[in-house]
Formats: sequence, C-alpha cells, structure tokens
Amino acid sequence: MSGLDELDRPGTPGTPGATGATGATGATGATGAAEAPGSFGARVDAGPEGRKPAAPRRGAADPVKALMHRHRELCERAVDPLEIAAGLEAHGVTDRTAARFRHRDVFSLAEEMYARVPRDGDAPPPTTVTAAPRPRLDRALLTLLPGVLCAAAVTGVRLTHGRTCLLVAAAGVLAVALALRAVLRRGPLSPHRGAHPGPHRTGAWTCWLLGYAALGDSLLRAAVAGGPDGLPDGTPGGPWPFAAAPLLTLVLACAPAAWSAHLLAVRARRRLDTSRGLEEFAASVQPLLLGTFALFLCALAALTPLCAAVLGEPADYGHTLTLGALLFLARLLTVHGFTHAPAVVLGAVGTAEALAPATVFAGRLPGCGFLATPVEGLVAAWGPAGVPSLVCGAAALTLLFHATRTLTRASAHARTDQPC
Repeated sequence: MSGLDELDRPGTPGTPGATGATGATGATGATGAAEAPGSFGARVDAGPEGRKPAAPRRGAADPVKALMHRHRELCERAVDPLEIAAGLEAHGVTDRTAARFRHRDVFSLAEEMYARVPRDGDAPPPTTVTAAPRPRLDRALLTLLPGVLCAAAVTGVRLTHGRTCLLVAAAGVLAVALALRAVLRRGPLSPHRGAHPGPHRTGAWTCWLLGYAALGDSLLRAAVAGGPDGLPDGTPGGPWPFAAAPLLTLVLACAPAAWSAHLLAVRARRRLDTSRGLEEFAASVQPLLLGTFALFLCALAALTPLCAAVLGEPADYGHTLTLGALLFLARLLTVHGFTHAPAVVLGAVGTAEALAPATVFAGRLPGCGFLATPVEGLVAAWGPAGVPSLVCGAAALTLLFHATRTLTRASAHARTDQPC
C-alpha cells in the first residue's frame, strides 16, 4: 500500500509518538521514570531537585495507531473486524504487509484495530458469526416472472397475425424488460450495498446480445445466402426467421442465476467468518465460485433442449450456453462492484456480432469481396451459430479468469447482508 513506509519511522511532529514525548517533557518534580504515552520505550529520567529532566529518547511510533488514523472512517463505521479486514485488503494491505505491524495476517491486524476503536461501552462486542440472509419467497417468485412473461409473449406472437402480432410482440418486450429490471434491482442479482456501478453500464449491450440470439443467426444465414428478402415476421418459417427458443431459455435462466448468486454469497460469507487469512479465504472460495458457475451451466443446459422441444425449434447449445455463461459472469461481477471488465467485454462481444453480418453485406460491394471471406468461411464450417459461439465463448473464459482473481477477495464479500 502506498505510504506504508512512513508508518515504520520514528515519531515526528504530528505523530502519536511525538505528541506523547512532548507531554512527558513538561512533567517536573517526578521521581523514577515515566512511560511516554503512545510510544515504545520512551522514558524520562528525573535527576536531583532543581535539575531539569533529561530529554526523552525518541522511540518508534505506534504503527497500528497510525494505520487506524489513515483508515479512521473504515474503523469507525465497521460493525465487526471482517469489514476492516476487507477494507484493508481493498486498499492493498496483504498478509505480508500485516507482518510489518507485528501481526500474522490481515485478519489479526483488523481485530486489533477494531478493538482499539473508542466506543461508548466498556468493551467491544464479541465477534460472532454473521447470520446468512434467508431467501425470501417473494424475491424467489420475482425471478420467475421474466420467464413466465416471455413464454406468454412468444405464445401470443405465434397465435396472432398482422398488426395484432406486432402489438403483442411490443407489449411482450416491454413487460419482459420491466420484469428483468425489477429482478436486477432487488435480490441476489442486485448490486450489494456499498457497490457503486459508476459510469460503466451494460444494459444496452445486454439487450443487443439477447436480440442477436433471437434474430442474429438467421440474419447471418440469410446474408450469406444473398438475402434477406424481407423483414422478420415473428415466425420461424419467414424470410428472416425468429428464433424464440434461445431467447426464452436465457430469460428463464434468470431464476437459476439468481439462486446461484445467492448460494455463492451465503457460502462465501460463511468462509469469510471462519477463515484466518486472505490466502486461506481465497483458496476456499475459488472452488466455490467454480462450482456455482458449473451449477448454473447445468441448469442452462437442461433448459435449452426443454425450450427447444416445446417451441419445435432445434436446440442451439453452443450459442445459448456461451452467451448465458457470459451474461451470468458479467452480472456476478457487477453485483460485487466490479463493473469495468463486464462493460468492456460485453461491448467488445456486441461489436463483433454486429460486424459479422456487416462484413457480409460490405463484401457485396465491387472489389470488397475479401471482407466477407472470414465470416463466410466460419459459417460454412460451423454454421451461423459458430460466430457468436466463438466470440461469446472467448469472452466468457476471459471473465471467468477475471472472476477467479476478483471474487476470491475478502473485500468482494464484505457486504452481502441485503435480503435475497
């Protein structure tokens, strides 16, 4: 942490050690030796009567007290030592740094800082294991609402025609969007208290990726074949087919995503209560994170053929699984306050998917056929779903690697006490 080198230096004016030495020098007529408050080993030797006391020997300042002064707000608002430990880690204090303060790890250092914070009571309350938030029935049912509304909208689109079909589709999109917004603002998929999203937003790119899952592959197939010959009409057999199965699968997966995020939050908080070091906590949370991610993928893999069979469409495992994994990891990072990487990665994926059909259309211009060659070759080898599967898969692996480094920190799980 920057500025920690100054904490090991002897007391200077303005430090606790220097203040204590000045107060000791002003005491006259004392016999024996007086210990200067706030310093280690600073003594005042009283001589014969009439002789001024000798100047105190400058001792090393109290490094923990100086550290508490630098993080005064953190120490005052903390309700337990875990919050102080997480805050210190977020500011770059590691177990190696804690050894310079004569502590074996950051948790031990945080316990001393918490105990030394002045409070109204005679003694600080004992540290207890934080009770995990219990899942609420209304929040659990709320996570199912987007999938139910999406299924109703798809059914309505398939049962209507013409202008009525367009009205039903518009109403369905609006209802699903409002339900998703409610889910992302409450419960396990909402940012934790104290986590600020900042300027990095992912809502627009998420909508684009979901729209591409429904219409992008059919547009790319039609573009390679020389089309499209018309606008999408909401049916799977039109000139620009509408794929409802991937969209319904991803919206229904909102429920297992919320439950998986709640499971990770609860288990990580328990590991935080029982761990005695940052490395021990990271080693115990990493398999938990990977297991939660695998659990979500299993739920998504089960929903994919189910939705495809109900709607009578082929199951697209590659695109659906990679996009679902990407969106889940991006939301998991956003929930814990890491918003920059998801915004950058989702923006890059959305741009790549937009460029795929754009290069095919640009290849129709005279002398520009080379622009469409890479995409046409990829479509010929893997089909239209190969482009988004490749892009979303690479992006999901990137976010997974980033999550194993950020979501295994104690500071990422310090505040998980909102209702789930």
